Amino acid sequence: MKTNEQEQSSKKPFGARKIAGIAIFTALAYCISFLEFAIFPQVPFLKIDFSNVFIMLAGFMYGPIVALFVGIVKELLRLIGSSTFGVGEIANFSIILAYVLPPTIFYVKFKGRKVVYCLLAVACLMQTAVALLVNKFITFPLYGMADLFNSVVWFLVAFNLIKSILVSLLIIVLYKRIGRIFERMNIK
Repeated sequence: MKTNEQEQSSKKPFGARKIAGIAIFTALAYCISFLEFAIFPQVPFLKIDFSNVFIMLAGFMYGPIVALFVGIVKELLRLIGSSTFGVGEIANFSIILAYVLPPTIFYVKFKGRKVVYCLLAVACLMQTAVALLVNKFITFPLYGMADLFNSVVWFLVAFNLIKSILVSLLIIVLYKRIGRIFERMNIK
């Protein structure tokens, strides 16, 4: 049972506990983004990282606006040491939007395990489609590799499907566990 103070704190749009939770998700997303690896030797610049797990978890726990915020802050922090001059970060953020927004928007109204599974499946398809568009019209042309796009398009499709499915599976495994940890820490 919640105390009166906890009820008032949970009604505040951005109380100290909520800000602490958002900061934790942002820090986790940023730190995890450095643990990346390529899965196709033919296209070593396509690297999987699991930072979207924490962006999506923040969105499920606090809503789509918070997910956007965590994604923006993570990409701004990545920009500091970037060698892509912002191109990679803009592309990543566009893809984050496609993956994170549909599930977190619908999750506000529709809860339940089956709903989450369906929303994550839609997110995987959205990420793959938007990643193709972003790579075709932003990333490859700005890197001067527009001619290369057609020869790697199937690697892009496979990469984004694999990445989004792995991220989705981790979200399913971690969501309840992290929710319980946040409740015990009283920051949910």
